[in-house]
Amino acid sequence: MAQLTQADSRQGHYQETKSRVHEQLLTRLNLERLSQVKRAEAEPELRTVIATLLDKEAERAPLSLYERESIITDVLNELFGLGPLEAILADREISDILVNRFDQIYVERNGLLETWDTTFKDDAHLMRIIERIVSTVGRRIDESSPMVDARLLDGSRVNAIIPPLALDGPVLSIRRFRTDRLGAQDLVERESLTEPMLQFLKVAVACRMNIIISGGTGAGKTTLLNVLSSFIGDKERVVTIEDAAELMLRQRHVVRLETRPANIEGKGAIRQRQLVVNALRMRPDRIVVGEVRGEEAVDMLQAMNTGHDGSLTTIHANAPRDALYRLDTMVAMANLNLPDKAIRHQVASAINVVVQVSRQSDGTRRVTHISEITGMEGDVITMQDIFLFERTGMNEKGKVTGRFRATGIRPKASEQFASMGMPLPMQHFEHVKVIQ
Repeated sequence: MAQLTQADSRQGHYQETKSRVHEQLLTRLNLERLSQVKRAEAEPELRTVIATLLDKEAERAPLSLYERESIITDVLNELFGLGPLEAILADREISDILVNRFDQIYVERNGLLETWDTTFKDDAHLMRIIERIVSTVGRRIDESSPMVDARLLDGSRVNAIIPPLALDGPVLSIRRFRTDRLGAQDLVERESLTEPMLQFLKVAVACRMNIIISGGTGAGKTTLLNVLSSFIGDKERVVTIEDAAELMLRQRHVVRLETRPANIEGKGAIRQRQLVVNALRMRPDRIVVGEVRGEEAVDMLQAMNTGHDGSLTTIHANAPRDALYRLDTMVAMANLNLPDKAIRHQVASAINVVVQVSRQSDGTRRVTHISEITGMEGDVITMQDIFLFERTGMNEKGKVTGRFRATGIRPKASEQFASMGMPLPMQHFEHVKVIQ
């Protein structure tokens, strides 16, 4: 217990010293001039100034060389970057940063959550960093507008929510995206799916089938969407529509559209539905919607049914059938007063394939279903599973075990594949791969 108290005391001394040095430095600097200078240019001089201030601080209590260097780095991060977040952002293995409170930070690494030792000084410190993030993209956050979505310079997606909505102080969530984009073969090597499954999806995209990727938060929907979009031909015009730009299409002929929130007066918001409608006037060969979550589903389905086949999107759902139910609900949100059967006919004729992705308990992401929409029977949309992942347990290392298997059903789309010169061999639909 004494050791814990001593460690806490040392950490408190470190934070106090850093705060004093930071405040003293701010009184010496021309902040307007500093905002126009790049970090690389100003850092050598600032390091010397901070070191001088630390020499004076050492008279109160000595600092180790490691602590001195850490304080210098932390103060520079406060001046030019995002404070305690800079060290986390430098770790490319971290995919999510979750700040629950100023003194409680979690990160996700390789699909698993872990705590992060460094924290913010207090709520005010965390609030300053949040304001710095949102101001760079022209957004604001205060009591009258206590929620905001933003984006870092590296493309990471940011969500912040503050009191009075967040009861324990400001909350910050950052979803990061890989700079080294995963390719199709990377997913096979990581056992996210098998080669026959990949070949089926590759041919489905090439043959202009409409595909929905379904899954929960953090399941890997956007990653898979990026991979599938890589199978679109370079000669096609692709229009992407997103709430927060995450897609990284590799084609040359891509037009990227992003929604816009309301301004301070609550006006000027541009929603996904408006962008989908506008995209139809831009002569797209394909439309890729980052995620359908509302009434834009109506226009997306109409686009798929009126010559804009080969479109791709994602949806939050726990199973292929649930994804279709969610589409039903989203269309109903548009208040078109269509009968349920008419809505389901729209869905059944528009969507060809549903791909379900899931994050397993060991942090791995896997394609658990590739299902084909086959039509309607009465009021019910009919579908058949082409490929499945069946979980069987966990091994001694805590890894999920199971098997990928083809159901043995030859897809209805096989005739379309063959007619376009891309037939798939029957053995693809008899494949089994065990994961141990």
